Amino acid sequence: MKTKLRIKTLFMSDVHLGMADSKAVQAAHLIRHCKCEKLVLNGDIIDVWALKSSGRWTQEHTHFVRTVLKKMEKEGTEVIYLRGNHDDILEKFLPFKLAGLSLVDEHIHESPHGRYLVVHGDGFDHVTTNHVWLAKVGAVGYEALLRLNRAYNAWLRWRNKEAFSLSRWVKMKVKNVVSFVGRYEEQLQKLAQWKGCNGIICGHIHTPANKMIESTHYLNSGDWVESMTVVVEHLDRTFEVLSYHDFCRLTGRQPKGSDPSLNVSDIGDKPLALPAPASADQEHLLAA
Repeated sequence: MKTKLRIKTLFMSDVHLGMADSKAVQAAHLIRHCKCEKLVLNGDIIDVWALKSSGRWTQEHTHFVRTVLKKMEKEGTEVIYLRGNHDDILEKFLPFKLAGLSLVDEHIHESPHGRYLVVHGDGFDHVTTNHVWLAKVGAVGYEALLRLNRAYNAWLRWRNKEAFSLSRWVKMKVKNVVSFVGRYEEQLQKLAQWKGCNGIICGHIHTPANKMIESTHYLNSGDWVESMTVVVEHLDRTFEVLSYHDFCRLTGRQPKGSDPSLNVSDIGDKPLALPAPASADQEHLLAA
C-alpha cells in the first residue's frame, strides 16, 4: 500500500538543478510524498556554476521548484533555503523572508536533544573560500567524471552488471580525499561547539553521515547527484539519514529513474553510521 512518510523536518542539500546528473525527479518525488512541518534546503539546490557553463535548465528542474512551492501553499510547510557555494548568487539577498519562505546563511534548528546548527559547509572548504576559480575548475572536472561514469554504467548495464560510481570510489580510495573529509567534519564539529550547539547538519561534500564526533552529533545530508540521501527528523524527534531507495521501500512507492541510491554496502570502509531500517515500532511514522 502506498503511503506518505510523516516526519517533523526534512533536510535536503546539493540537488544541483542545472546539472545533467541532477536527480531532480527523484528529489521531487521524495518531497511530494513526505508530510513535514519544515523543509530545509541546505545549499547548492540550484547550480548557477553549471548553468553558466555546460549545464541547462530542464522541465524536471522546474517541476522540483513547483513541488517545493506547492508544499508551502497546500500543506503550509515552512521552507528554509540556505545558500551554498554553487548558488552563492543568493548571498546579496540574505537574509530574506517572504510568507513561509526564508533565505538565510545559517539556521538554528531547535530539538529536544539540543540546538542544531544548520549550514551548507562550504566555508570550511579552503579551496571554495580562497580559490574560487580552482573550485570552478574542479566542478567542471567533476561533471566530466560523471559523464564518463554514465557511459561506463551504460556499458555495465549492457553486460547485465550493477552500476558503479567512479567519484564515490575515488572518495573512498584516495588518501587525500579521505583526509579532507575527516578535517571538514572536525572543523564543523568545532564550529557547532563554538556556537553553543549540540549538533550540526551540513552538506557540500556529497558524503552522507550520521555519527557522534566527541560530544557533537554530526549529520550530513549527502547529495542528489549520486547518493540521493536526506536527513529526516522523525515525529519522535530522532534523526536519520534516509536514502531514496529506503524511502520508496517504506512508503511502498516505485522508484523514479534507473539510478540506485546509496546503500550502506557502497560505502566500504568509509566511516558512516546509518541507522538501522525502520522497525515495527516505527510504523506510526507512516500514514496514508
